Amino acid sequence: MKKLILIAAVILITGITFGQTLQKGTLIGFHSSFPVPNPDVTMNQCLSFLKDKYFPEYEKNFTGSKCYILKSIRGECIDCLSFLIIFPSDAARNKYWNADNTLTELGKAAFEKMKSVDSEMNKFGKMTDKFTDWIIQ
Repeated sequence: MKKLILIAAVILITGITFGQTLQKGTLIGFHSSFPVPNPDVTMNQCLSFLKDKYFPEYEKNFTGSKCYILKSIRGECIDCLSFLIIFPSDAARNKYWNADNTLTELGKAAFEKMKSVDSEMNKFGKMTDKFTDWIIQ
C-alpha cells in the first residue's frame, strides 16, 4: 500500500511540475496598465473584479487563453497593474486579432459576448494599457 501511495505521489508531482512549464512557441501578451479608480472605488475592488469576473469571462470567450494579474509592489510604478495573457501559440492569438491589432470577426464576436462585463468594469474607473506580445523561444 505504501508503495502505491509513493508511486501516485511521484506521478502527481511529475505531472504538476511539467504541467506548469511554458512551451516553445507559447505567446505571452504582457500588458502594463495604469488604473485610475473612481473616487468611491479601491484598488482592491478593481483587482477582485478583474480576478473574479473579467478574466474568467475573457478566458471563456478567447479560447485557449490564460490570464494572470500582476500588481506592482515597488519600483518606478507603484499601484500599476500588469496582465499576462498567455495563448498556446501565435496562431491561437491571431484567430482574434489581425497583424495590425484590429479584431478579426471571431475577436469581435468574443468581445461582443463580453459587453456586460466590460460595462461593469467601466464602473470601477479608467485603465490605460500598453502591451507587447512575446514568443517563448
